[in-house]
Order: sequence, then structure tokens, then C-alpha cells
Amino acid sequence: MTATFVPFQRRPIRAINRIGEMLGGRGVQSTDLSADTLRRRAADSTGLAWVADAQTEEALDVLCASIIEEARLSTFGALVIRARLHGLLTTRLRVAALMRTHPEITAAPIAPPIVIAGLQRSGTTMLHRLIAADPEIRAVGSWEVIHLLPRKREKPGRPTVRVAQTTVAEWALRYLNPKFFAIHAVEADGPEEDVLLQEYSLLSQVPEAMLDVPSYARWLRNQEMHGSYEYLKILLQILHLQNPRPKWVLKTPAHLEHLDTLLDVFPDALIVQTHRDPLLTTASFSSMLAHGHSMFSDHVDAERVARHWLSLNGEMVNRALDVRAQRPGAFLDVRYDDLVEDPMDQVARIYAAVGFELTDAIHARMEQHRSGHGQHAHGVHSYTLEEFGLTVAEVEAVYARYRAEFDL
Repeated sequence: MTATFVPFQRRPIRAINRIGEMLGGRGVQSTDLSADTLRRRAADSTGLAWVADAQTEEALDVLCASIIEEARLSTFGALVIRARLHGLLTTRLRVAALMRTHPEITAAPIAPPIVIAGLQRSGTTMLHRLIAADPEIRAVGSWEVIHLLPRKREKPGRPTVRVAQTTVAEWALRYLNPKFFAIHAVEADGPEEDVLLQEYSLLSQVPEAMLDVPSYARWLRNQEMHGSYEYLKILLQILHLQNPRPKWVLKTPAHLEHLDTLLDVFPDALIVQTHRDPLLTTASFSSMLAHGHSMFSDHVDAERVARHWLSLNGEMVNRALDVRAQRPGAFLDVRYDDLVEDPMDQVARIYAAVGFELTDAIHARMEQHRSGHGQHAHGVHSYTLEEFGLTVAEVEAVYARYRAEFDL
């Protein structure tokens, strides 16, 4: 790790990791994260035969090999990642079984969504949560990301246990890494990024945001991503049937990499691209990533993480510019400074673009949300590029085309 980045780790977690290292030194087998073991455990757990398409099979093989060989997971991290992968795979099997018995789900209408896609730390979360305060608009909830399907004997419209389980997970994250939580608060009953739904396809940026998995990241860059977005649409249809609303808002910076594919699957979507000078955001995002990695590994090279994402983000905004050149009518721009100064004015612009009515009642709901979600509500943390081995010149070079296009 760099000399200036200091990861936060609770004493009990350090103890678990030390015990794991000691046992590993004595030849005690570590947590099994092999793809075949995960497939078998998922099938045994659900009582369903393992089924997956060829791309998903390859994705799981590549991801697991990359985690085992490159991620240098701590004992605690390995346990958490195994549980996470198990949850993804068992949910996939349950979704496949659901689609076999209810193929009509694919006919469920998904209205052309508002898709918020700007670089990290550019106001995407603020704008997403503000629009999601509209009771007419459907967003993906944090609890739905983790617990996608209803529990047995759950009454329609009463996901109480699933919400409670996610609330416990929220408390755990807040305890485990308050610094990460201060940068990006996760709220169990709040809206969440739909890239976490794409993770179920095993084709998403989520693994490289959490772990050092360069082999998987390189493999992912070369993949055709329609399967990921088609699977995202199916999961949205499943969620829509559980809680139908006439409109949708989606959000994730990761969409910048594949806006052409997103618009193929959701052809009438409005892409709301938020803009803020990356010189002001790169250090904060690098810190968020490094703190996130430190929850799963005791060996975080913060500079390497920062450089990987600087390069990837540069590629993403350039790809987005290429798509904009082909489909300019699909985009609406929101500048961070304008959003902070008058967020409701920016919401009004978005609603006008998609033909939604911003009534007094909806306006009041959004203002109520704002009053309860002030900036820095979970703490203030400041970081510099130098802490992650980056220079202003490097960041300017990577984002030169993007900054020139939007005069940032």
C-alpha cells in the first residue's frame, strides 16, 4: 500500500485475519472459492440443477481464478466474498426456475427509464435519490439488490424480513468501515445502483471495484455486454411485478462504458449525464475504492487501485462521447455546481425532457427528502491526489477530451 493511505480495520476483524494467517501457515485449508465448488454449493443449497449460458460459465471461471490468484483476500474477506458469490449464484438459479414457470414475466412493461450516468462523485447519488423520492417513479432499492426474490410465505407487498436483513447489513458496513460509509452511505431502504443487479450476470464492474482482480477486469473489457443488459431488464421486470410503478429511474457510473448497449436494450431511455471536473473528484473516488478494498484484503495497493480506475474512467467518458455523437437526442446534461445550487431546477429540466409532471405534491416529497439527507451527513473526509500517487498533469491528460468537450 502507499505510505499515506491508512486502511481502517476493526480490532475483531484484525484478530480473525491473524488467526486465518496462522492456520494457513499450519496447512489448514482456506475458504474454497473455486468455481466448481461454488456451482455445487449453489445447486445443493437450492435443490435446483446448475444451469448457465456459456458466457456466464466463462465469467464465473475467470472471476474465481482471478480472485484466488490475485485478490490476496484476508480470512474475513474470503468469507464475505464466498457468501456474496453464493448469494449471486443461488439467486440466479431461483430466477431461472421462476422464468421457466412464468415466462410471461418477459412481457412486463419497463417504461423508458431516466438513466443517470455520470462519473463518480459528480452528483449522481444525490440526483438519483431525489428523483426516487417521487412516489410515481420506481428505483432499485438497496434491499432488493441483496434480496431480489420474495421469501417463502412472504405476503405480496410486505417484504419486511428482506428489508430488516438489509438493515442489519447496513449497520454491519457502517461498523466495519465508517470511512467508506462517510464517502458513500448505503441506506437499506434507499435506492441503489443497478450495476449491483448486473452483478448477477457476472458481467459488471463490481468485482474490480471491490477487489484487485486484473485478469477478470481485462477479460471483461473484451466481452459483448448485451447479455448483461438483457439480464438487467429481466431482473427489473421481476422487481416491477413485485412493486409496479409507471416510471423508472436507474443510476450507475458504470453505464458510461456501455451506453450504446444500454440504448439498444432500453431504446427510449433518457441518459442524464452529470458533469464535474475530475480534478475535484478523483482523489475522493480513489479513497472510496481503497477503503472498500481494505474490507476484503490486508494488502491494498492504493496507488495501483487509483491508477486502474483513472484509466478505466477515462475510457468510459470517451466511449460515452462517441455514443453522444451518434445519438445526441438521448442525452441531457446536468452540471454538479448547478445541481448543488438548485437541485429542484435540475429535476424540473429532466421531468420536462421526459414529459413527467412535477406536481406540488411531488415537489414537496423531494424537498422533504432533501431536508433529511444533507451533504456530509455521515462525516466529512478530504483527500489529495498525492495520497494515491497521482498528479494533476496525469488526471488532466486522461480526461483532456472530456474536459474540453464540457469546458470543465
